[in-house]
Amino acid sequence: MIAVDGKAVCGARNREEKTPHLVAAQAHGIGAVLGQVAVDAKSDEIPAVRELLKAFTDLAGAVITAGALHTQSDTAQAITGRHADHVMTVKANMPTLYKQLKKLPWTAIPATSAVSTGHGRRACRTIKAVLVPPWIEFAGAAQVAQVRRTATKKGKKTVEVVYLITSDRDADTATLAAWVRGHWEIRNRLHWVRDVTYQKDKSLVMTGSAARVMASLHSLAISLLRLDGHANIAAINRHHARDPQRTLKLLQTA
Repeated sequence: MIAVDGKAVCGARNREEKTPHLVAAQAHGIGAVLGQVAVDAKSDEIPAVRELLKAFTDLAGAVITAGALHTQSDTAQAITGRHADHVMTVKANMPTLYKQLKKLPWTAIPATSAVSTGHGRRACRTIKAVLVPPWIEFAGAAQVAQVRRTATKKGKKTVEVVYLITSDRDADTATLAAWVRGHWEIRNRLHWVRDVTYQKDKSLVMTGSAARVMASLHSLAISLLRLDGHANIAAINRHHARDPQRTLKLLQTA
């Protein structure tokens, strides 16, 4: 399982005064960064994902998860062409496909639900899946799904409905739900850690390629620590800071 997603390097500028974006690929569950490419503007993230995936010598049997920005038929074709499967979120940025999925008879389709609690928040996720209708045209599409998220915090309830499209014909609703939840780990376990733990947005390293290099070094550090079995990156950084030999030992044994 590989999640792909992009993030702006806030505060950084290149010679044309553009904010660079980094598009990363992260292993679900493990949390290690598998690859990363830089682009100049957010719109360029779309082809950048395809360039990033070219760096992998073998994607056969892998499942690539992507957010709504990357729900593009060309990207889906690039994934299935490498004998991998895709799971993509469909939102209003793909209006035709979104409307087609929204009109499906979801009320007649059985659902799987799961409830989670934490940080004063209760969330119920309901997912329904069906084989893709023949009149929906999207590269490699085999199943489509509806995901309804109902969250309650401090008495306030919010409801969000999104749709999925995947090339995996055999994945059941529980598996699809796990893949979707796993995808957002890239924001919590990579983007957030770089922004908060490593204080990327406050960094004075902001010009040229310096910010990109620092982000790459942070990704490397995060990956090494994840592979060494650590969940709390801030805590383990403090542990290593007290004795430089610990860092050297980690680098030697990684």
